[in-house]
Amino acid sequence: MDRITNVRLPQRPGRDDRPDLWWLELDDDRLILDLGRMPERGAMEGQNWRGDWLSPMGIDLQINGGLGLAFPELTEKDLPRLLQLLDQLWLDGVEAIAPTLVTCGIEPLREALSVLRTARNEEHPNRCRLLGAHLEGPFLAEARRGAHPLEHLCKPSLEALERRIKGFEHEIALVTLAPELKGAEPVIERLRSLGITVALGHSAANAKEATAAYALGVGMLTHSFNAMPGLHHRAPGPLGAACRQGGIALGLIADGVHVDPTMAVLLQRLAGDQLVLVSDALAPYGLADGQHRWDERVLLVENGTCRLEDGTLAGVTLPLLEGARRLARWSGDPDGAIWAATRAPREVLEAPEAWDTLLLHHPLQACLRWSLKGDGDLHWQHAA
Repeated sequence: MDRITNVRLPQRPGRDDRPDLWWLELDDDRLILDLGRMPERGAMEGQNWRGDWLSPMGIDLQINGGLGLAFPELTEKDLPRLLQLLDQLWLDGVEAIAPTLVTCGIEPLREALSVLRTARNEEHPNRCRLLGAHLEGPFLAEARRGAHPLEHLCKPSLEALERRIKGFEHEIALVTLAPELKGAEPVIERLRSLGITVALGHSAANAKEATAAYALGVGMLTHSFNAMPGLHHRAPGPLGAACRQGGIALGLIADGVHVDPTMAVLLQRLAGDQLVLVSDALAPYGLADGQHRWDERVLLVENGTCRLEDGTLAGVTLPLLEGARRLARWSGDPDGAIWAATRAPREVLEAPEAWDTLLLHHPLQACLRWSLKGDGDLHWQHAA
């Protein structure tokens, strides 16, 4: 039996009360048996964390590959390297991912979904879990497609959806689409009936169209600010509409390139607990900068930023938790940054849980310990 004292649990953004310090009781296998608030007076024996934070590990709802693998190109022969990537993600502090399949042909998409289904049967402790897939496309606005190949974009229809996901309905967690496109409404309704979260992304929707989509059940924005209308004082766009409504998850790539740090902090302050950090990492994740292949195209990676040869911004190779560290440095709000990488993504796909429910009987080694070092930066490590 062991005890840890003076632990902080990340506060939900928007709370302005004084954060509590907590104690944890661990069994001999380092499972969390009990937790509670530190007494106001008197001391407790145990390992003193001196106000360091304890959180669950990260959840990445938008990651496109890694170690040279692009998820839409997966075949059975890639299974060993996919499992290697999942092991690496665990070391990088990520407990689970929604593997993201960007716009591609129907047959490659279905083959990739099949490989991911097989890989889910290979789960074991200390390996990142595969959640349902995130289909980013093909029902996207042509003018906002970014790096998505034009030849594989498709007008939304139930028939087009069926051709892509039939037999894999329970293997998909999230679909990004442009809700203003003709035919999108029945597709959204079908996806929601299957329990699949729908996100607005690569979209030209204005605030009115976005609000209508939220009423249909669209619950997230994919990489906020990118590939959508921005915030304007006369045209609030989907971002402004989401902040006004509340309850819409706002995915954000916090690398400082996709979104300027000032705008990232502004969004965090506007959105509070709606903010969800994503990596948007591409196949070169875990590899050195330089020139890499992406389907038939060349991907140029410099300082963790990925661009096509024509300069189109395509993604990153930075780990999810690096985004949390950067956001904390920009905003001075480590609680909010930790929350956005660990708690907020869970609430996109699951009902919110209290800390005692989330942490009790959970292995300490499957949690993260965060601390502010002398350089003022937020650092993390596996808790045990």
